[in-house]
Amino acid sequence: MDSIYNGGCIDNPDICFVFMNPTGRNIASSKTWKGLKSPWIGTKNIWDLFFKLDLLDKDIYNKIKTIKGSEWTEEFAESVYNDVKKHKYFITNLGKCTQIDARELPDSVYKKYLHLLEYEFNIINPKVIILFGNQVSSIVLDKKISVSEVRKASFLKEINGTTYKFYSVYYPVGNGRFNIDKSIEDIKWIINHELNNNKICS
Repeated sequence: MDSIYNGGCIDNPDICFVFMNPTGRNIASSKTWKGLKSPWIGTKNIWDLFFKLDLLDKDIYNKIKTIKGSEWTEEFAESVYNDVKKHKYFITNLGKCTQIDARELPDSVYKKYLHLLEYEFNIINPKVIILFGNQVSSIVLDKKISVSEVRKASFLKEINGTTYKFYSVYYPVGNGRFNIDKSIEDIKWIINHELNNNKICS
């Protein structure tokens, strides 16, 4: 199983979305896949979030919802991530280890990858960083975070001389699927208060 990296706008995106770690359900983790090695390729549920945030075109979303995961082609994956790029956001994971099942990983595993995530931030220079879930938020911000207690609260952290603004929101997929509406509510608030979405990533 191959590693999954990141995808989207790499030139000062409006938002960097940080998930936990890649899922083996992503067909790009197959060693026979020659296209993008980006998050959530061949999956459905997470794209509900981006569509409801007006961060995914309807035609792309409808195709994601109507085809099977195994029917994604390398060309379609490219089209999806061109759409992500057009909407000026970037998708990545704290952990870079592609996981075949949904077992919880200890903090110690994720902490090994933190320097790589911070390196990504320095390369892409996002306006706002959204951290999904308690575990990711706590590790990245280096403090105990309970998303339910910090909704719509921002955090500043300096990384290699640059200060970034972070928000923590509920994890919207897997076991956190029942919280997706709260995730959408909070991210819409962040977009309305922090961002100008009229810019296009070149």
